Amino acid sequence: MNYLQSAIQYVLDLGPEVFVPIIMLIIGLLARMKLKDAISAAVIFGVAFSGMTLVVDFMLDAISPAAQSFAENTGIELSGVDGGWTAAAAITWAWPLAFLMFPIQILINVAMLLLNLTKTLNVDMWNVWGKIFTAVLVTFISGSTILGFIVAGIQTIVELKIGDIWGEEIEEISGIPGVTVPHHMTLIAALLYPIDKIMDRIPFLNKKMDAETLKDKLGVFAENHIMGGIIGFLLGLAAAYGLQDSLILAIQSATALTLFPMVSKLFMQALTPISDAISDFMKKRIGDKEIFIGLDWPILAGRNEIWVSAIIIVPFLLGFSVILPGNSVLPFGGIINLSIVVAVLLLTRGNLIRMIIYGIITAPVFLYIATYFTPYITKLATDTGAVDVESGNLLSWSTIENGEFKIVFANAMDGQWWGILGAILWLALFAFFYFGRKKDNNKYFKDDLEKDS
Repeated sequence: MNYLQSAIQYVLDLGPEVFVPIIMLIIGLLARMKLKDAISAAVIFGVAFSGMTLVVDFMLDAISPAAQSFAENTGIELSGVDGGWTAAAAITWAWPLAFLMFPIQILINVAMLLLNLTKTLNVDMWNVWGKIFTAVLVTFISGSTILGFIVAGIQTIVELKIGDIWGEEIEEISGIPGVTVPHHMTLIAALLYPIDKIMDRIPFLNKKMDAETLKDKLGVFAENHIMGGIIGFLLGLAAAYGLQDSLILAIQSATALTLFPMVSKLFMQALTPISDAISDFMKKRIGDKEIFIGLDWPILAGRNEIWVSAIIIVPFLLGFSVILPGNSVLPFGGIINLSIVVAVLLLTRGNLIRMIIYGIITAPVFLYIATYFTPYITKLATDTGAVDVESGNLLSWSTIENGEFKIVFANAMDGQWWGILGAILWLALFAFFYFGRKKDNNKYFKDDLEKDS
């Protein structure tokens, strides 16, 4: 047991920039790629991942302080300190049983592949912490470690199923074939799907409205660098940065939005030969069965809709934190709400207007879920000693990923009637989304093929 824990910790210490390319190298070799081609693709993937991480961190390092300054200038004072995902991850890895989730996820994934219950091979082992965090919260609330791992197992299954749904859409959005994003932050799309079907019937909202379409309509003002510069400058002014610092933030934002698409092309360069090799390998052995390689969300970070919508949502998230009765969390560490924008990028197929609407209408939900979990996260931080919480303060995460799943299933495992009802409803909505979106995709991609022919 100690050997397994040490081995997993060694892998974690490599970081996703090293570990995932090693996995991709192994997959390439198993798919009978030439050694030199497999090594080249794996290294380029590592370069792409590192490059995207650098640009994302650059963007967040520039934008987050401005958003936080904006919050401070409003004079808001709330008891819940938003530690963001990093604080939640620190608590998660401090849990003594965290390492057990690795073999559980692998076993579930392999079993589902063998039984033809999924097309997704999830190699994004770094984000296994999201399932561990679920297990920790369920264990803490229900008092049962077994129930904690059962719920984490359910989360693993629905992540793989949503990975199946996103595969074709991610190829269209990113241009990268044979990959998907079975990330738990995208599960909220299943709950928003009924609203999305209504929006399909509303004039204007049912029009194509991604960044490329906006370029046709707005010209130079929708270009990556111009759009980034305008948004950065306005956020700087809102944060009371003054003209000089606002101009600096404008150029930083323009730089990030210009670099994102450039770096994302490296993912295509790395993953296309691996995807082709896997496809050929599968056809020779089991026919035309499709396999998607599950990766982390940064392969989508080249889409500027993510960053434009995330920044526009910031003032709304802050505004709701002030006016919502009973809210105790001030957005800070999680103020750039990637937990919603990545999911709705996929749900809306890049419709920027819908993405912003979803970010606004879900802001109260995120805040109330964060408020609910605040005492539990605070106690977990104190018990594990993973995060220092000052006396009189509470710790939370304002934009907790997959929080709606965690809150209903944790209380269902605790025997709360509303939690049981909520868990049943969540699964029903996911099933409605899964089969409905599958049907939508069949029609959507069929229509696209007919237009191209």
